[in-house]
Amino acid sequence: MTSTLGATLGTALTRVLGAGKGAGRLYRRRLHRMTLEPLRDLKAGPAGGYESTGGDPAFLLRSDRGRAPSDWCLISYTVRRASAPLTPVLYVDEGGGFSDRSMIRLPVDTTGTVRQLACLPQKTRALRFDPATRPLSFEIADFTICEIGKGNLVLDHVRRHRPLPVLTHLWRHGWTATKQRVLQEMQPGKTADYETWIRLYDALVPEELAAIRADVARLARRPLISVVMPVHNTPESFLREALDSVLGQLYPDWELCIADDASTAPHVPALLAEYQARDQRIKVVRRARNGHISAASNSALELAAGEFVALMDHDDRLTPHALYMIAVELNRHPDADILYSDEDKIDAQGRRHDPYFKSDFNLDLLHGQNMINHLGVFRRSLVGRIGGFREGFEGSQDYDLTLRAVEATVPERIRHIPAILYHWRVFPESTAFSMVDLPRATAAAHRALTEHFQRRGVQASVEVSPSTHRFTRIRYALPDPAPRVSLIVPTRDKVGLLKGCVDGLLQRTDYPDLEVIIVDNNSEEAKTFAYFDTLKDEPRVRVLRYDAPFNYSAINNFAVAQATGSVIGLINNDIEVIGPDWLTEMVGHALRPEVGAVGAKLYYADGTIQHAGVITGIGGVAGHGHKGFPRDAHGYFSRAQLTQNLSCVTAACLVTRKAVFDEVGGLDDRNLAVAFNDVDFCLRLREAGYLVVWTPFAELYHLESASRGPDTAPDKVQRFNAEADYMSRRWGDRMARDPYYNPNLTLDTEDLGLAFPPRVTKPWFDKEST
Repeated sequence: MTSTLGATLGTALTRVLGAGKGAGRLYRRRLHRMTLEPLRDLKAGPAGGYESTGGDPAFLLRSDRGRAPSDWCLISYTVRRASAPLTPVLYVDEGGGFSDRSMIRLPVDTTGTVRQLACLPQKTRALRFDPATRPLSFEIADFTICEIGKGNLVLDHVRRHRPLPVLTHLWRHGWTATKQRVLQEMQPGKTADYETWIRLYDALVPEELAAIRADVARLARRPLISVVMPVHNTPESFLREALDSVLGQLYPDWELCIADDASTAPHVPALLAEYQARDQRIKVVRRARNGHISAASNSALELAAGEFVALMDHDDRLTPHALYMIAVELNRHPDADILYSDEDKIDAQGRRHDPYFKSDFNLDLLHGQNMINHLGVFRRSLVGRIGGFREGFEGSQDYDLTLRAVEATVPERIRHIPAILYHWRVFPESTAFSMVDLPRATAAAHRALTEHFQRRGVQASVEVSPSTHRFTRIRYALPDPAPRVSLIVPTRDKVGLLKGCVDGLLQRTDYPDLEVIIVDNNSEEAKTFAYFDTLKDEPRVRVLRYDAPFNYSAINNFAVAQATGSVIGLINNDIEVIGPDWLTEMVGHALRPEVGAVGAKLYYADGTIQHAGVITGIGGVAGHGHKGFPRDAHGYFSRAQLTQNLSCVTAACLVTRKAVFDEVGGLDDRNLAVAFNDVDFCLRLREAGYLVVWTPFAELYHLESASRGPDTAPDKVQRFNAEADYMSRRWGDRMARDPYYNPNLTLDTEDLGLAFPPRVTKPWFDKEST
């Protein structure tokens, strides 16, 4: 009954639409039979099909029609066989070459027929098909692309699914609105499941294992790595798994240094003796008395002869390529002192979960959490120089060691490997001696941090983060007297917004010395000028006229030149103050000599996050991480609640020293009049060697450029595209590789979800890596 009704109503809808303008286009369906021409990393397989010879196999697709397909299309092909799951993507060339911005992901499958709807640009000149990101063998047949067009696409969907509601919507809203609604409903979702991600991108297939073994033999340097493992009463199965994961390393130049901290469980010494007899690279010392984890770790360190030491807990697991990846990084960066990787957790049943894909070295984030943690590898001479582990810091002994090691080197010698190399065992009934109660661990961490700042001569206090109750907040002391801050507020009318902003700056901000510079850019309303008149007797406020077309960069540069403060705050007129100490918090960071700019945590009017830092590469240029999350959300590994270094922050509320602003030339008023000027400014600060800091402890509302009006006018769209193109030219590939993000996380959305596929170069595919 339903199918008959659908066919009847679908036919009626076809007739209705067929009477309209351009209706003849509904019936044009063109089938393109595609030929796959190997482009790179491919060779013919012995049983037909192909074998990939590297990590980036690619085909050019040639149509039998002599031109590339375009518009809404149905892509179809059959995977006859594959030695591992394919992770296929389609790239489009519109005349400027293939790029990630044109990537279309296709369904993951091992065998069977694949069908995927996609909208190819009208200017499509060529198509490239990349079947996988690893070596494997496969056979693909019957590759076709059928041009359908929007009209036929919508009609097919209506006939199959829901003709009556669509006809009702068509009657009320017209064809264009109905078409857009149906197309939105048809967009395929994206699976972001970690188990699927592991299967596709993190499970080493036989071809990869062979490639890694071959690459190990080519390494110019093969440093000895000492794996340091304190042990105490470890459950037998977990201890076996930990030891087996070291024995299973694809990199052979290691030693395992174990200190048994006077275990009372009889299986522990017996098991350690068994493994020591199996491999001469295993060294074991048994302590006469239990000294807890710091003392036991130092006993294990005394056994180490390696150039580097890797810290490992007694019930965790290394991935088979963990030490190989460390060795590759040391070949690339032989002066490295500290190396660390991404990590995940593993439960009692061996199920992996909760992956932490980390930032590159991030000093301010390290002050909030031990973001180095597992797998942490340290130059042994450096560990010896700082005195090894300190007793009394149990529960945060690795954190204390890391802080002291960081002080003894420079950021350039701290290397992050963006790959899961460590599985951290977590299970409720764990009695591992490395775990102590949370309050003690937190107290030890705060003591380690306090001494860290004292050793560096930095006036800062360490507090518990009010949002996480575990991680830390650092308050940096202001000099006495505090420096003057010039807060620059560009505006054009919208006096209600402006008054709310200025009232908050003057009346609800507790900073002792500030001036507010309102820059009037072509206001026209009488009530705006009446409000300016009310400010004439306010000694902390000046109103400047800027009589030129709107150029956000030029307006702020104009005002900074006339500011009397040594610290500058760029403030949008739709910012509203929440708490009184926001400016004190931001200035405390801005006065640090290594910091170039400081950004705040901004909320929409409904309390959701508008700005928690800027990540380059999202959406092609940059996006806001955690955008739309609830105000109290911890975010990705608490990063929405912790001070950290980021590539960029928004100029809607940005604080910087005037000298630094002038040093890098201010905002780019020539190429970036409206969009991305703050992103460019922050990137130039980082290029000059400064850090950019984002703090969640400066909280304000941001009503999102309410006085500028919509950005949908053709001239504004053209300007936006021109500014985006400039950013791509100016910063190139650096936009897509944000060091404070992770290539295993997506650039498609702002939720810090998994990337499908990740943007990671696997060194065993990279012939230049070693």
